[in-house]
Amino acid sequence: MSGYLGKDSKDAGDAPKEHRIRITLTSRKVKSLEKVCKELIERARSKDLRVKGPVRLPTKNLRISTRKTPNGEGSKTWDSYEMRIHKRLIDLQAGTEVVKQIIINIEAGVEVNHRSIQFKYHLS
Repeated sequence: MSGYLGKDSKDAGDAPKEHRIRITLTSRKVKSLEKVCKELIERARSKDLRVKGPVRLPTKNLRISTRKTPNGEGSKTWDSYEMRIHKRLIDLQAGTEVVKQIIINIEAGVEVNHRSIQFKYHLS
């Protein structure tokens, strides 16, 4: 049987594969977000990984306007609150263990999401 691999034979799939990984960073603080992006890219380049980014996505402005007085009496005064959410994308080509090592120490206040994807373009 040519397609059968016994217990003792090594499968080529056991070697760590390189995945194309997209890391999404979100934060309300621009300085901490830029600092984390810079650190991630430096760590990735020190391990000789192919890196694209950071890609700066549009800032989301979340606004809420509310009345100061809940009972409706008095002058109609309003309070307005705003929260800005900044987002960055970084594309890597690496194994999962290497990505875990790169992402392990992230500053507080920055949320990290990562997933393996297939790009329509080649990292070079």
